[in-house]
Amino acid sequence: MNIHEYQAKEILAKFGVSIPKGGIAYSPENAKDRATELGGDLWVVKAQIHSGARGKAGGIIVCKNEQEVSEAANKLLGKTLVTHQTGPEGKTVQRVYVEEGTDIKKEFYLGLVFDRSTESIMVVASSEGGMSVEEIAEEKPESLIKTRIEAAVGMQSFQAREIAFALGLEAKAINRCAQAILGAYKAFSTSDATMVEINPLVLTGDDHVLALDCKMSFDDNALFRNPQLSDLRDKSQEDPKETYAADRGLNYIPLDGDIGNIINGAGLAMASMDMIQLAGGQPANFLDVGGGATPEKFVKAFKLISGDPNVKVILINIFAGINRCDWVAQGIVDALAQIKIEQPLVIRLAGTNVDEGVKILKDSKIDYIEAFTLEDAANKAVKALKELG
Repeated sequence: MNIHEYQAKEILAKFGVSIPKGGIAYSPENAKDRATELGGDLWVVKAQIHSGARGKAGGIIVCKNEQEVSEAANKLLGKTLVTHQTGPEGKTVQRVYVEEGTDIKKEFYLGLVFDRSTESIMVVASSEGGMSVEEIAEEKPESLIKTRIEAAVGMQSFQAREIAFALGLEAKAINRCAQAILGAYKAFSTSDATMVEINPLVLTGDDHVLALDCKMSFDDNALFRNPQLSDLRDKSQEDPKETYAADRGLNYIPLDGDIGNIINGAGLAMASMDMIQLAGGQPANFLDVGGGATPEKFVKAFKLISGDPNVKVILINIFAGINRCDWVAQGIVDALAQIKIEQPLVIRLAGTNVDEGVKILKDSKIDYIEAFTLEDAANKAVKALKELG
C-alpha cells in the first residue's frame, strides 16, 4: 500500500524527523487559506499523487503570494500528471499540499528498503539529493552510501552518525542528520514499511535537517498490526481492478496479455501463466481465488475478468486438494447462471472428486472447452484465441 507525501511526513514527524509546516487542500480557496495560516512570503504547492518525479511533470509550483497559491492549486487540481512511474495513463490530482518555503543549503537522498536476499534492511544515502536513486546510480555512483541493518538488532546510533558523516556534513549538522536517519528507520520498522524514501533530505540555511519530500509503502499483509494505516489508503490512486479484487478477497494482478485466468493457488497460477506463454499466448492477469472457491467468489472473479476489454479467452484451472472439484464445479455453474460470459471458456479440473465435478459441468449444459492437463488447458486457451481471429 502506498500513501501520499503529506501522510508520510506526518508519520515521520511522529518519530522525530523534522518536516516543513504545511496543510492539505482540496480547492483553490482552501489552498489560499492554508497559505494564510502558514504565514510567510514563500509557499510550495504540491500535487498529491502516488508517484515520484512530480516536479518534472509540473506537479510542484513555487508561489510568492497567496493569489499565486490559489492559481497554482486551480491549475493542479483535476489535472492528470504523467511521470515515468505512473505510466502513460497518469494519475489525477485530487488534493494538493501547501507547504512553507524552505531555505535550502544542500540536498541529500535517503532511502530504506527491505532487502529480501540478505533478510536485512538496506539504507541507501547520497549527497546528490533531488535526483532519483536510479539517476544517482547511473550518473554519480560514487556518491551512494549503502548500509545494511540487521532487523533483529535495529539501527544503532553510531550507524546513523556514520551515514551522516559520510554525507559530508559539518559537525554541527551531523547529530541532526543522524536523528533524522534514526527517525526514518524507526518509522520504517514500526510501521511494517517496505520502503521509505526521503528525497530530498535537506540541510537548511540555519543548519537544520528537514524531510522536504517523502514516499512510503507498506506491506499489505502486515496492515492488521497497524490498522490505522489502512485509513490512509487513497483508492483513487490505485488500479480500479486491483481495488475491486482486494475488496472482495481476490488476489489479482493485471498483466498485458489477452488470456484471462481464474485459478486456485498461487503456485498453480504461476505455472499456468508459464504454460500459456510456452503455448504461444500471453496471460492477461494473475488471479488466485484461494481455497474457498464459493459461487460468490466465482461471480466476483468472472465480473472482474470478463469486464476487462483485453481478455479474449478465460481459462479456469482448478486443482482440488483441501477443496473439492464438485464444490468448485457447482460454484462455476451457479456463477454462470448469474453472469453472462461472452468469451470462450476453457475449464480444467483435477484432484478430489474430479469425476463428480466434470459430471456437474456437463449436466449443466454450460458452453465450455474441457481440458485434462495443465498443458492441454494452455494449448486449448491459445487455440480458442487464434480461432477468434
